[in-house]
Formats: sequence, C-alpha cells, structure tokens
Amino acid sequence: MAAPQVRWSALLDMLTRDGRIEVEAAASALGASAATIRRDLDELARQQMVTRTHGGAVINAIAYDLPLRYKAARNAPEKERIANAAAGLVKAGEVVGLNGGTTTTEVARALATRADLSSGGTDTALTVVTNALNIANELVVRRHVKLVVTGGVARPASYELIGPLATELLMEIALDHVFIGVDAIDVTHGATAHHEGEASINRALAQRAQQVVVVADSSKLARRAFARICAVEDINVLVTDKAATDALTEPFTAAGVDVIRA
Repeated sequence: MAAPQVRWSALLDMLTRDGRIEVEAAASALGASAATIRRDLDELARQQMVTRTHGGAVINAIAYDLPLRYKAARNAPEKERIANAAAGLVKAGEVVGLNGGTTTTEVARALATRADLSSGGTDTALTVVTNALNIANELVVRRHVKLVVTGGVARPASYELIGPLATELLMEIALDHVFIGVDAIDVTHGATAHHEGEASINRALAQRAQQVVVVADSSKLARRAFARICAVEDINVLVTDKAATDALTEPFTAAGVDVIRA
C-alpha cells in the first residue's frame, strides 16, 4: 500500500480533476481499502483541503494549491534527475536564482552537494538568491554558499516570499542562471503559476538572469495555469524527464528552447 502522503496527493489530484470523489471508486483506483480512504479523506478534511460528503468528498477552493509537503511525493525520482541535470549547468563562482517548489528544492540540494562546489576556497563559492524559505533553511548551513534571501510575505502553501518587498531586492542584482519551477508550461502561454503573487516574483527573478532555466516534469508540459511567469521566448532551457514525448518537447525546440530530458 502506498504511503499516506502519496495517497493524499493522488486523492487531491482526483478532486482537482473531477471536483468530487466517492470512497469506493477512489479505493479501487488506488488499490486501498475503503476504510483507509475514509481515514485519508477525514485527515484532508481536518486540514481544510476537502469537504467530506456522504460517501466521499468535494474539493475546497484552496485545494488546487497544495502544500509543499504533499507535492514532494509526486514524481520524486524524475525530479531528482531533473535537478541533477539542471545543477550541472552551473559553474563555480556563479550567481544562481531559485524560486520555490519541489523541483527547485531538489536543484538546491544538488548544487549543495556537488563536490566541485563544496571543496573549499573562495574560487569555488556559489551565490544563491532565493525567495523560498525552505531552500534558504537548507542552504544556510552550507559554508561554500553565499545565501541571499528576498524579503516579502510568506505563503504557507509554497514557502515562497512574495510581494513588493520580494521584488524590490531583485532590481538591484544580476543572476547568471535562474531555475524556475512552474505549475504549467506550454509554447502559447509560456511558463505559468496558479498564484499571481508567485508568478510576479518568479517573473522578476527571470528578468534578472542571463539564462532562464525552467525545471518541470513531463506532467506539466502542454498545460497552462492562471498567471504568466514569462513567455516561451524568454526561456533558454527546459529541463524535463525522459517521459516527455517528442510531441511534448518539439514545440519548445521549434521555439528556440534548448530541451534537456534527464
């Protein structure tokens, strides 16, 4: 049986897609008992992610914007490979921007553990600028990383700092690379996010970077979300997983984006 967080993510995905679910149908789809699904839905209702109904649940208005701890279980091996490939684009001494999200968190970890960046000496120092509190928490103990954290108002769903206090700092700095995690990306609408505040700070990060790298697993390709981060013309590299088909990646290549399938 899958771990609880994996089931919770799957249940929330079903609810996001269909608006409501029934216990028996969910139990069959996830290979779990009806009693287990009932307990899962009770827990999600306790956390105000869903509203329980007789025999199932309906989605709450906020449930599309899942807390990071639930998202972390999704496509974990793919995100780790994407992160390692993305981190390989960085050279010692460069300045890197990271927004919030599970994939960019993996990028931060990959950068922090690269032997050539952590071997000591000022010539191997790495500067990281982020608006993500969880990423800052992990990197602050890394002596070879100069950490810069934006100001702003924290969003519990993503641990990101947003708002004017976050964007003001970015107007004063320059980045070699920025790694942007997205909720969706397609050629027509570009990189997008569910929340307009997150999209705004992510756009500011992208505007300050010499190279914009979007890190997104294949489930996010050819999709769009509410608020635009940047147009596809502003994206230099897309790092995705090997499950991304040619049909999904070729439009990006045709638009001039360098696609890496990790």
